[in-house]
Amino acid sequence: MNYFISHSDDPFFNIATEEFLLKEYDADFFFLYINSPALIVGKHQNTLAEINFDKVTDQKIPVIRRLSGGGTVFHDNGNLNYCFIRRGEKGKLVDFKRYCSPIIECLTKLGVAAKFEGKSDLTIGGKKFSGNASHVYKNKVMQHGTMLFLSDLKRLNELLKVNPLKFKDRGVRSIRSRVTNISEHLPYKLSIAEFAKKIIETVQELYPDSQKFALNAADRNTITRLSEEKYNNWEWNFGYSPSYQFEKTCSFTGGKMLEIEMKIEKGNIQFIQISGNCIVDNMKDMLYKQFYNQKHDKSTIKQLLNNINLQLYFKEISKSEFMQLFF
Repeated sequence: MNYFISHSDDPFFNIATEEFLLKEYDADFFFLYINSPALIVGKHQNTLAEINFDKVTDQKIPVIRRLSGGGTVFHDNGNLNYCFIRRGEKGKLVDFKRYCSPIIECLTKLGVAAKFEGKSDLTIGGKKFSGNASHVYKNKVMQHGTMLFLSDLKRLNELLKVNPLKFKDRGVRSIRSRVTNISEHLPYKLSIAEFAKKIIETVQELYPDSQKFALNAADRNTITRLSEEKYNNWEWNFGYSPSYQFEKTCSFTGGKMLEIEMKIEKGNIQFIQISGNCIVDNMKDMLYKQFYNQKHDKSTIKQLLNNINLQLYFKEISKSEFMQLFF
């Protein structure tokens, strides 16, 4: 077993590191990392349906799709993330309880009554502090999870709030749970760095053959390339979402109202229809053509509107008002 703590807090780099070690090394790994603020969505989720788009955009929070399934989680500097990568027999690779056991054992030693509950959650006093997910690749499994230690729970809740009525799809939905920070339950003060060392010590005890590992220059270069080409890429983070239908109604000053319906496939608009009380009806088809097969993406929509005279299609609707329809 190779173990290490990542020296980077770049969420793109750390998520890419998981895939790199899983696919490029024929070895077992355990590593910990702390990311700067980011939202990490499950592989099979509709990204826009999981996030508070306005808050995420205003705060410039990166949104990254991971390899594993499950729900969306919030990472910040108060959240310690772990990743196990283990070889094994096909059909017997996924075992959430097994790979969560070092976390529970470490917390038990620290005087915290942590439990494994449900399919893959870790809780303290009935409140969740760790969500876990896995991904199988050939004869290997990657299991990773969050550990809320001193995370900004208010911000977590704000960034994950979304209106479910706007989206209709078959994507996996996140299940919201009551959450807690580990630090609130410790009998004495401990920093997140000290907690990370405690976790590593527990892993060393459970895996006596474990050895300290470090990424070499070639590894870091490959991971950086993967993070840029895949994990910092709209096509993976948003375009990979399952097909969905988006509906929204907006009211504006003066009693004006518009309603939009769109069908999105592979992140691109395949159907759009707008209704309301301030439309120049005979012009709608010309407008729709300009949005066909364009990304359901803020920068793309904004660029399109820079080249559209909205007054040809709507009575007294500004570009900023019109943008509200799309997200």
